[in-house]
Amino acid sequence: MTNVAHNRMADMLMQEASSVRKNWGWFLALGIVQIVVGTLAVSFAFTATLASVVTLGVLLLSAAGAQIVAAVLARDWGGFFLFLLLGILYTVVGFLTLQHPLLAADGLTLLLAAAYLVGGMFRIIVALVERFPSWGWVLLSGIVTLLLGIAIWAQWPYSGLWVLGLFVGIDLIVNGATWAALAVGVRNELARLTSF
Repeated sequence: MTNVAHNRMADMLMQEASSVRKNWGWFLALGIVQIVVGTLAVSFAFTATLASVVTLGVLLLSAAGAQIVAAVLARDWGGFFLFLLLGILYTVVGFLTLQHPLLAADGLTLLLAAAYLVGGMFRIIVALVERFPSWGWVLLSGIVTLLLGIAIWAQWPYSGLWVLGLFVGIDLIVNGATWAALAVGVRNELARLTSF
């Protein structure tokens, strides 16, 4: 039974690899587009920050609508009021986010700074106390995260104008580079396999 399951898994992986190989050009195009868009987001961090906040506001309003509809459809359920209150909360936060995107960006940036400060300290403490294998990398990650939190907090509220857009841009660039590297690697593997 184990061999049968192993063979099925190997067959599925081969089919997936074949599908990826056939579409490597699309993966490369996706990577290039994400790198370009990420570079634009980094270059125009303020605009990207506003776009991110407006997108969040729209998503909150969409979630509010779904939450309220679910509450109304399940009005006989004991959790009706909780669902309804959550939908109302999403509505209020979504409207406030869209009405005051700069203030929302400031608030989100302050939350991000706090998360980086706490997360960085936590990583540093765990790495120093536990001393597990490769603890030095976790310590370095904690130090970098803590320094980012301090840098964001020290420049707040001005950092609220650019941090979110910068981080979205960096994420897009890294994600695009990953897709492009995958596409090139798959193309090279395909060329190697077809040369036999």
